[in-house]
Amino acid sequence: MTTPIKRLPARMPGWAKVLSALALVLVLLFAGFRLSVVPGLKDFFGTETEDRSGPALLQSIKDISRYDAASGNFQIVVDLEKDTKFVPDAIRGSRTLYVGAGTVDAYVDLGSVGERDVTVNEDRTTASLRLPHARLGKPALDPDRSYAVSKQRGLLDRLGDVFSDNPNSEQAVQRLAVRHIGQAARESELTARAEKNTTDMLEGLLGSLGFEEVHVTYGSATAQPRP
Repeated sequence: MTTPIKRLPARMPGWAKVLSALALVLVLLFAGFRLSVVPGLKDFFGTETEDRSGPALLQSIKDISRYDAASGNFQIVVDLEKDTKFVPDAIRGSRTLYVGAGTVDAYVDLGSVGERDVTVNEDRTTASLRLPHARLGKPALDPDRSYAVSKQRGLLDRLGDVFSDNPNSEQAVQRLAVRHIGQAARESELTARAEKNTTDMLEGLLGSLGFEEVHVTYGSATAQPRP
């Protein structure tokens, strides 16, 4: 009697295991996409967001002696592309179109004005003031008016987003938007408008106090000694 020979199952090659794992991931991604387009299923499997943040803590208080005389609104479309050498964009790479909107304030530091920068005649009808030139504040990006238009990512980048939650994914385009907004503010006439508005404010204020002539110039003001 001949005993049948049992054949051992053939081992799956390593490349086949990788392809199987990749196919499983693609199936899961496709299933998640189908759930998002089928009415009712998205709400059934939806997530809830709850704010568990603690109260904000006051860390410091600083006196402000500057006069914010003008504010500029800016908008920039950031086109940021990241490529990997010798790797096709469909595999590894990203391109993001981001609309960044923000403001930049221009101010005059009245706290640096010293006694020698203000002169008044004996009749108190003429006043001369020397103020420092207007300066620009830091650009402030408005999150309510800033948004990503499109995001193109390679396969490896999309797979990385599935297994990790990266809150810094838009920080690069946001920093670039802030840099461009600051550059646009420096090339604008925002500081000149701030100095004009400051002059108009002081002329109106001192005029209401009885001064008939008010002369305002801008330059290097004498530092005000601090107590």
